[in-house]
Parts: sequence; structure tokens; C-alpha cells
Amino acid sequence: MPIFRILSRVDAYVDYTCEVEADSAEEAVDLVYEGHVKVAWENHGVTEFDAVRMSAIDEDWNDIDDYTRGKA
Repeated sequence: MPIFRILSRVDAYVDYTCEVEADSAEEAVDLVYEGHVKVAWENHGVTEFDAVRMSAIDEDWNDIDDYTRGKA
């Protein structure tokens, strides 16, 4: 009987925070998003969601026969 490698991919965010001096919250977001200030990011972990996708994969991590189950 063949053996298959199964990939379980869970939707998640990796959370980071930083501190930035600005006149408003909007300006702070814009400064960081546009790369106008140098910041030190602090990792705050991973938040997982319900969306899970499973598939059998080959040695190159490609789905076998394009068959998957679950939410993308």
C-alpha cells in the first residue's frame, strides 16, 4: 500500500508590533507602512483561524491530482 505525505495548512496571522512617534494614529500607520521611519518589530506570536486545507503532496510540495479538502 502506498504512503502519502499530507499537508495541513491553517490560515493564520503572525503578529508583530512596533512603536512610532507621530501626531495621529493615521500618520503613525502611514509612516511605518511607507517605510519612512525605521522601527524595531516585536513578535507577538501566531493567531490561527478555522480555515484548514489538506492535500496530498509530492516531493516538490505540489498537490497530487489537484485534490484538496477544506477551506482555502
